[in-house]
Amino acid sequence: MTMTVPPLISVIGPVEPALLTAWVCHYRALGVERFLLAFHFPDHVDAGRIMLLREACSELGIEPAAVSRGPWHEHTNPQLRDELREQAGDGWHLLADSDEFHAYPAPLEELLREADLSGTGTVGGLMLDRVAGDGSLTGWDATDGLDAAYPLGGFLTHHLLRGDPRKIVCAHSSVMVESGQHRARGHRPTNRPPAVVHHFKWRDGVKEDVQRRAANSVNNNWETKSPARLAEARRLLHHLHSHGGRIDVDEPRFGFRPVSLREVPEWWAEEATRLVDTWRPPHAAMVS
Repeated sequence: MTMTVPPLISVIGPVEPALLTAWVCHYRALGVERFLLAFHFPDHVDAGRIMLLREACSELGIEPAAVSRGPWHEHTNPQLRDELREQAGDGWHLLADSDEFHAYPAPLEELLREADLSGTGTVGGLMLDRVAGDGSLTGWDATDGLDAAYPLGGFLTHHLLRGDPRKIVCAHSSVMVESGQHRARGHRPTNRPPAVVHHFKWRDGVKEDVQRRAANSVNNNWETKSPARLAEARRLLHHLHSHGGRIDVDEPRFGFRPVSLREVPEWWAEEATRLVDTWRPPHAAMVS
């Protein structure tokens, strides 16, 4: 059976236009032809920034399927994402946030074929957090690229934030995916090793974004049913405060080391498989 590369579905926030361009180019190189994108802009984002991002999207030959403004509630992303999935129709859907760049340990068509045979309806990945060499939350030069600006990869989300590092990178249209694409209840991926999800979140501006998320979660301007969003934000802010505004890239448990978008690390199969198979949510007492 011939498998085609699925449409890519994503909800995009107010990222820098260069990141959107790099992201689209990355997935086009992987064979993606159809992009179903929704933009959502919180109220603090000014019109000029929105215009620049929409112009970048137009230059890429993509017309967003939806554009919305307002609070970034916990239900905002999954609601918009599921509307896009409905537009995509029957078949497989590729899922990636705008700061997530996939790398596959086997051809994507092969992974989809195996997922079809397994009956899980999902392909799983694991976040590999990408950071600057000195751990600073720096910007990047589009000419040099993301690899040059953020050459280290490690497991910050798992070991510092205690967040779920697992990702559903592909799901069949018949499978419901939970918020954040971390799980699909009753459809746990069986592919091993998981796909690499290069996570380029730790850039210039992320501290302010996290502070805003924490403040809006405390006063419930941005609604959430889970304490995890606020707890993860507080852990990051405390870590940055304790390390002069930087991520501690020398902390052994984070496992930071040189990586590249161009290849799957040789250590990935063993370490990523162990992590994805043993990950459990933190105890309720730890979510604080």
